[in-house]
Amino acid sequence: MLISISPSLSRCPPDFNYNTDGYEGDGAEDGKSQDGSETLPYIDESPTMSPQLCTPQGPDGEMVSPTPPEGLLAGGDIEKGLEMKKLVLSGFLASEEIYINQLEALLLPMRPLKATATTSQPVLTIQQVETIFYKIQDIFEIHKEFYDALLPNIQQWDEKVTVGHLFQKLASQLGVYKAFVDNYKVALETAEKCSQANGQFQKISENLKVKGPKDSKDCTTTVSMEALLYKPIDRVTRSTLVLHDLLKHTPKDHPDFPLLQDALRISQNFLSSINEEIDPRRTAVTTPKGEARQLVKDGFLVEVSESSRKLRHVFLFTDLLLCAKMKKTSVGRQQQYECKWYIPLADLTFQTLDDSDSCPSIQILPEHEIEEMKIKISVLKSDIQKEKKAPKGQSRVERLRKKMNEQESWLLLHSPTIPFRIHNKHGKSYQFLLSSDYERSEWRESIQKLQKKDLQTCVLSSVELQVLTSSCFKLRTVHNIPVTSNKDGKKPSHTISYYSCPHPYCTLEVDSYGYFVSKAKTRAFRDTTEPQWNEEFEIELEGSQYLRILCYEKCYDKSMLNKDDNEIVDKIMGKGQVQLDPQTVQSKNWHMDVIEMNGIKVEFSMKFTSRDLSLKRTPSKKQSGVFGVKINVVTKRERSKVPYIVRQCIEEVEKRGIDEVGIYRISGVATDIQALKTAFDTNTKDILVMLSDMDINAIAGTLKLYFRELPEPLLTDRLYPAFMEGIALSDPAAKENCMMHLLRSLPDPNLMTFLILLEHLKRVAEKEPINKMSLHNLATVFGPTLLRPSESEITKAQHITSASDIWSHDVMAQVQVLLYYLQHPPISFAELKRNTLYFSTDV
Repeated sequence: MLISISPSLSRCPPDFNYNTDGYEGDGAEDGKSQDGSETLPYIDESPTMSPQLCTPQGPDGEMVSPTPPEGLLAGGDIEKGLEMKKLVLSGFLASEEIYINQLEALLLPMRPLKATATTSQPVLTIQQVETIFYKIQDIFEIHKEFYDALLPNIQQWDEKVTVGHLFQKLASQLGVYKAFVDNYKVALETAEKCSQANGQFQKISENLKVKGPKDSKDCTTTVSMEALLYKPIDRVTRSTLVLHDLLKHTPKDHPDFPLLQDALRISQNFLSSINEEIDPRRTAVTTPKGEARQLVKDGFLVEVSESSRKLRHVFLFTDLLLCAKMKKTSVGRQQQYECKWYIPLADLTFQTLDDSDSCPSIQILPEHEIEEMKIKISVLKSDIQKEKKAPKGQSRVERLRKKMNEQESWLLLHSPTIPFRIHNKHGKSYQFLLSSDYERSEWRESIQKLQKKDLQTCVLSSVELQVLTSSCFKLRTVHNIPVTSNKDGKKPSHTISYYSCPHPYCTLEVDSYGYFVSKAKTRAFRDTTEPQWNEEFEIELEGSQYLRILCYEKCYDKSMLNKDDNEIVDKIMGKGQVQLDPQTVQSKNWHMDVIEMNGIKVEFSMKFTSRDLSLKRTPSKKQSGVFGVKINVVTKRERSKVPYIVRQCIEEVEKRGIDEVGIYRISGVATDIQALKTAFDTNTKDILVMLSDMDINAIAGTLKLYFRELPEPLLTDRLYPAFMEGIALSDPAAKENCMMHLLRSLPDPNLMTFLILLEHLKRVAEKEPINKMSLHNLATVFGPTLLRPSESEITKAQHITSASDIWSHDVMAQVQVLLYYLQHPPISFAELKRNTLYFSTDV
């Protein structure tokens, strides 16, 4: 059954978090925190987690018994409530099937591993097998029994059906999860050691096959053992969530109500018992005066100190903010933090822009250096994957990983540019640089929430400060700097599309090499609090783990414009984040999700597309239209030197998009782009009207799509190898001669179009202080689009096996080719042709 839901943004009650998709056992991949660091099996109850799974607390901090929200079933809504209950159960049953398949995938290698343990050539010992797969069989049997009992109840659904006893029994068996959680860390460590020591086990643990749902076309997916071992921990919180929602939609006089309430009580007590064991060890420290100080938040931030960038670990406690750095220690000794400074929250203020003169100046590296490093890292990641498959490649893998770690750490330090300024009322001011307005808002809100309490200023003695700083190592929740080398590097790159709906407008960010990058922006609606529309974006991912959505209220008051280019003047209305897990959306269907933020609900859908498909050029199969048709065919038909679509898109971008931040980098709405594509293909008379009304990012996206869908690249397949060789020449004169000769070798329509585009991109880059698009930025966007070979040329290259490989193999050179011409003095078509004639005569 297909359900069409119109994505929308609406205000919603704070306690309403119904989302049937949320019950799938597909949460935090690999047991990693959002920054990529390893975590204990800690059930996170922080305010940033959605939904809230912790035991509710009263105003005095005491735990209160769970009570479902009132009023959801009032006024004759009983029937509707029971239908919603069935919907919740159906979603949960589907996710149970996925979870059982995941457990079954874990059990599949356990039996042969145990059998070989007693032979002369064991892969693992009996003890190692029992440690790694501890309690998995028991958990599988519990959930298989639960699934088999729940299924017929939903298939034969009516208002009298009861399922509370099944959930009550499931909750009563949580003791097996307690045993699993206690063993979880040891199981991971044992699996990691065994993988390092035994190549056969490593191959097994990296390639576990999980069956898809019965109605799925995709038979299996490949998942790592580490990822699957995290699933039981994630499952308990999701089972608790479904109980919350079942109670919302169950009348109090229904036989299920007391049973579900009892199951929820047991589940919450279980979560609390786990957290009570872990919380004191992880989040609290006792001061010499006997006071309890809780750690609320910590993370790695870049501080501008002494006019240079320093990576700091910042700890937010209930009464102070502490900035520390890791001490250098000798091998074998435990690492320790050194306190650089602290500010009592009672004395902390956020600097206004008028005070910014007292802050350190921000040193920003040229954009091309940042982009070049990202490309180097991408190439390294590709090399690592190839070496893993090669015989005896493991020693080189470690060297490559070390090099990638160093480069990613450099990138993490030099990429952030958004200032976060804080001030001590009785002392100095400090400045951090963040990569996203999301992070800045998150830190600011956490501090402001604590400041609402009756805080007293505090002055720590040297002994107190030493005790507190020493405790940071044990208390920290973020263990490693957020680089992809600390994450599972086995996730493929994908293209992802989203439907989203803004408040006034939204931005979409995904993480890239340890920091977040804005990838799309919806159009802004004026003078309405309830905008209604569908927008689809295509966003390229590079090992991304998370999607963030930020809702802004557009500022139209020009007097409020900020002189600091790195500040955002539009007010953040809400923000939210979801994990990008390709395994949950393996089908070709859209996967729906909901983010709730400050009473705002954003519904959106997403699906993943293989990069091989998004990069693939297809041979021309038509002569009509302009997309996917050879450029010489189009110009001959139009009797023009440059395709009409190129001239019109360039003209419109220069008219009203040249000052747009991220022009050509920020994705346009896919449906708008498709509408423009159809209009150009059918030679619609109203094309000029459409262009003037269309969002400028959609027009920029249409131009990029035209070049991407050419059956062969604008700079041609024939000349591609020569461009790659020419850009690699080290002698400037030889390079100049070769690169100009290659341009002269292009067919006239290709050359004229390229030169027109070249001058346009230079004009865009002239506005870099406003639009943030440097020549290198533009070369990164357009280089692969103009040069990437067609499929036939890729298959000719024996050392390259797929479009993804050629992307990582040649992308740097493709960018450098376009950058060379962008940095070159103006190139005249007539001058090039005169040189061609002179050259021929001379020969």
